[in-house]
Amino acid sequence: MTITDLAELRLATTNATALWKALAGARGHDVVERPGFVAVAGDERAGLRIILQSSSPDTSDVAELTALAEGWTRGPALVEDSYGVVDMTAIGLTPRRMPVMIRRPGTALPPPAVEIVRVERAEQLETAERIVVEGFPLSRFQPHLAGQAFPAALLGHEGVDLFVAEKDGEPAGACVTVADGTVGGVYWVTTLPGFRSLGVGRALMHAVLGGLLKDLPVTLTAASAGKPLYDSLGFTTVTQSTWWSSP
Repeated sequence: MTITDLAELRLATTNATALWKALAGARGHDVVERPGFVAVAGDERAGLRIILQSSSPDTSDVAELTALAEGWTRGPALVEDSYGVVDMTAIGLTPRRMPVMIRRPGTALPPPAVEIVRVERAEQLETAERIVVEGFPLSRFQPHLAGQAFPAALLGHEGVDLFVAEKDGEPAGACVTVADGTVGGVYWVTTLPGFRSLGVGRALMHAVLGGLLKDLPVTLTAASAGKPLYDSLGFTTVTQSTWWSSP
């Protein structure tokens, strides 16, 4: 990995950490912060999320995060390692590879082809939450219960925004963005099944890349289904992150 790649990867991990700390604050979950990792210890639905923060974590940090993941009994455990520095096989976690991508500001995009609403009210937040839980899906939060994945406190968190796409007056898609001053991040870009292949996901991306995040580098971690869209929007792959998860 080159120095440039490492700098871009740090932008991505810093932004993802900002998202999970915001969710922890809104949900009332505990956060453990070390130089080499940040862990969010949630309830049985949210589980444990550990995000590596360094390409060369201290051995004591690796030992601590491994012990946290191995001893976790309250829901699922996930270790997000974009730097490729840990191996969780011995404690029973399974790896999955996900591309970390970045887009530098520059090329202008056309306006979104469907209406995109920035979430500002509790009922809009519940709609966005339902779309992501049911459409992404977030299986740990199914069946959808309002306020469990995205509590109302998230509305007041600086830098975190949610958007809902409407097609013919019906909620069709949603996403979450995080702007932390130096980089933007896009998360959970979701289209409900009945509206797929109609340009809803592209419209969401056009809205956030041409609006709130237009002057920032923007990062995301892509699922295989979404990567062709992100490629077409000018995102490039920085690395393949390894997500270690419990069964």
